[in-house]
Amino acid sequence: MAVQVTVLPSPRCLFDDPVQICVTGLLPQQEVTLRACLVDEGGELFQAHARYRAGSSGELDLTRSPALGGSYSGVEPMGLLWSLRSKTPYKRLAKRNVLTPFCVDLEVYEGHGDMSRLLGKCTHERSFLAEGVKRIPVREGRLKATLFLPPGPGPFPGLIDLYGSGGGLVEYRASLLASRGFVTLALAYMAFEDLPAMPEILELDYFEEAVHFLQKQKQVKDTGIGVLGLSKGADLALSMATFLPGIKAAVSISGSGFNSFIPLRGDGFTIPPHPYDLGRMKTSKESDLVDFSEILDDHRDPATWHCRIPMERSLAKFLFLSGLDDTNWKSDLYCQDAVQRLRHCGRKVEFCSYSGAGHLLEPPYLPLCQASIHKVLGLFVQWGGQWKEHAKAQEDAWHRIQAFFCNLVQSQTIPSPG
Repeated sequence: MAVQVTVLPSPRCLFDDPVQICVTGLLPQQEVTLRACLVDEGGELFQAHARYRAGSSGELDLTRSPALGGSYSGVEPMGLLWSLRSKTPYKRLAKRNVLTPFCVDLEVYEGHGDMSRLLGKCTHERSFLAEGVKRIPVREGRLKATLFLPPGPGPFPGLIDLYGSGGGLVEYRASLLASRGFVTLALAYMAFEDLPAMPEILELDYFEEAVHFLQKQKQVKDTGIGVLGLSKGADLALSMATFLPGIKAAVSISGSGFNSFIPLRGDGFTIPPHPYDLGRMKTSKESDLVDFSEILDDHRDPATWHCRIPMERSLAKFLFLSGLDDTNWKSDLYCQDAVQRLRHCGRKVEFCSYSGAGHLLEPPYLPLCQASIHKVLGLFVQWGGQWKEHAKAQEDAWHRIQAFFCNLVQSQTIPSPG
């Protein structure tokens, strides 16, 4: 009987879908090594491998069979995906063109040694757009964005998606959220086209323009807009929820309750950036990686409080997510401070911090990136995180984000995976 590698329920799925990887046709108790290979859009090879022993029937089911070592150990159904890494140091697996899938080669080799004898393989496609989702570039007014529309007339919840100070127009999270039933606007605000890499100031009315654009879409429910942001995008999300009445829910991922790095100007006011000193930046002698976690002045010092975002004024709902192994930003400490301020005012806030998770909490099954180049700064920076713990955190955070935004419009339900 030929050895076969099968991905269930289908060899093609969305990137955030869990799957069941099975191997049949092995000898009883046969020792094998499974390997996953993915080549990204820049030609970089990411790989993971794990050693297994077949059951008495000559089959492997990664939802039940424990890995005996390799890139991970134990029962980890998606371990071959979340443990992918490049031999080139400090490479981050990210999707730039969401119109194409990532293709993962899943291979089975004899034994636990040099992987010289291939027994079987298959190719698994993981896409970022569900069938029928529309991707629409937006260059209206000042906006630099991409709109993603789920199939059907809707109406659907409307979301604005913001990434961090690395800038650019990042679409993969927004495209996956649209695939789950949200009209999503991925919004660039720095380091993209004619947007400067490090703006002297950010204008709140640019983000208000994005809110108005989304509200005009006929597929968007009129119950309010949600916004989510990572890192610098997180404090912008909180500012939008504070100052823009159309925002009804905000998710802060690895962020803070104060304005960071770039002044934010609104109608008649400016929130300055929290004081910082790049002289407190640390560079590892062994790795040349930069640690930014100590550059800020003490956020508890009243002299810095004029940089706080006055979230207490907002009527929006808030969800804060942070990793306890974030080595880039004291996000858990800063999130706790923001949550305490809101709760002190009697506000109900959702907050989840994850042991072993780093700064870059991404959609599930994207592998951990512990360090990579910061595109604006041109420096290799630490992000932190432990592989298995970070993977579990991303799964949980993704579910929480969708559930949180679905509660914004109570009749909306989350599509089941697959």
